[in-house]
Amino acid sequence: MGYPRASFYRHHRTTAKPASAPIPQALRFQPSALTDDERGQILHELSRDEYANLSVGQVFYRAWDAGCYIASRSSWYRVAADHGLVGDRRRKSQSRSRPGRKEKPELVANTPGQVWSWDITKLSTPVRGVYWHLYVIVDVYSRYVVAWELHTYEDGRIATTMIETASKKYGRPDYLHSDNGAAMVSKPVSRLSSLLGIELSFSRPSVSNDNPYSEALFKTCKYVLEFPERFDDFSDAHAFCVWFFAMYNTEHRHSGIGYHTPVNVHFRRTSAVTAQRRRLLDQAYRRHPDRYGQRPRPPRLPGRAHINQPIKQPTELSQTS
Repeated sequence: MGYPRASFYRHHRTTAKPASAPIPQALRFQPSALTDDERGQILHELSRDEYANLSVGQVFYRAWDAGCYIASRSSWYRVAADHGLVGDRRRKSQSRSRPGRKEKPELVANTPGQVWSWDITKLSTPVRGVYWHLYVIVDVYSRYVVAWELHTYEDGRIATTMIETASKKYGRPDYLHSDNGAAMVSKPVSRLSSLLGIELSFSRPSVSNDNPYSEALFKTCKYVLEFPERFDDFSDAHAFCVWFFAMYNTEHRHSGIGYHTPVNVHFRRTSAVTAQRRRLLDQAYRRHPDRYGQRPRPPRLPGRAHINQPIKQPTELSQTS
């Protein structure tokens, strides 16, 4: 007939009339949206005194582990953003590192106790230019602080005592990683490592990413709201360290270890926590399956932790060593 079928349908189809007052997508009714009661519960948790200085993510996981699962973490962040309760309050670093030419260290840990990282940082005193020195050893896989000491000066002999004590308490690691500070490359530390059978590993000069676990730990320590610009005296600094490392090991939910606490990962006590998280997630999924694209699962522990992930397949440390 010389009349294309597509033209026929186009000429005879009826078009929907545009709405006289269209409703924006953001304002339309969403059947899977949080109820006012659920939003109120989230705000209540975020406003609790014991969580006042914590990030939204930290509050979410602590409430979850306490048996309170209301909605997904992203929902918590949206509610917090709607009420101005989010934002990075940490100080910004102004330093820039320059890459060195030394060979890049490559270490892999599959379980706690295989690789330790240690470093020394300075804490400000009332006197300008005078500092107290905080020595810290952290397990690379579990993020558990196995030892720390506060002293008025930096010395390799102090470090050897700390390393030896930690090795007796937790068992010696296969590798001990650090930067190239005077105490780290000192003869006492070198002699002790040979005596204990620990292989030393060092960062490249001016490359902070070569010692990420110690650097991240010190950043967390110095950016909590309780950390002062300077400490009044040595006992004040020591009391802060006692509080911080106890809190960090037993309460801080670390993103690098599935938002578990370092102590639970180090001593392999995460199964019960994961089981409770899964149970609460399943309950939330049964109540509102429309809120999830797929069945939610709790965060998993990493299969390994590494310092400069090797490009080639590494010789992995034995899990029975």
